[in-house]
Amino acid sequence: MLALGLVLNRLGIGLFCWAIFALAVYALPFFVALSVGMLAFRDGTGVFGALLIGISSGALTLAAGQVAVAVSRSLTLRVAIATVFTVPAAIAGYQVIFALSQIGVPSLAWREAFACLGAVCIGGTAWTRLAVFAGTLPSESAGAVVNAPEPVLTAAAHER
Repeated sequence: MLALGLVLNRLGIGLFCWAIFALAVYALPFFVALSVGMLAFRDGTGVFGALLIGISSGALTLAAGQVAVAVSRSLTLRVAIATVFTVPAAIAGYQVIFALSQIGVPSLAWREAFACLGAVCIGGTAWTRLAVFAGTLPSESAGAVVNAPEPVLTAAAHER
């Protein structure tokens, strides 16, 4: 029974860590959705209206950020947009790792060190996930040959 508890404990911690890294990009849209939803609820839209407005604002924030990174030709603008999405993820990573390190690390200095390392790792993960949307633009050739001659088919190619 002890072995099963240890295995399930490691599995649970691994699943939690995977969720933190997988959801790092969504820290800014979640913050926007939560803020707009709470503002809408305070202004009297009700629970359903606040949920609808909050979810749609968060989805719009995420879609606008991804489209802006994918369409932008300016490297400076891409870096600025990626930074806007990465900073809240790094702050959330810092807070999560600091809270988790309070369970088993008695020293405040080591907790801070682990939290800073977690912020860098989770912020880097968010940055990398946003870099996927900044692939080469269709107008850029990316090293591809534009007018390559068609290969000549020989009789040996037809016999196969």
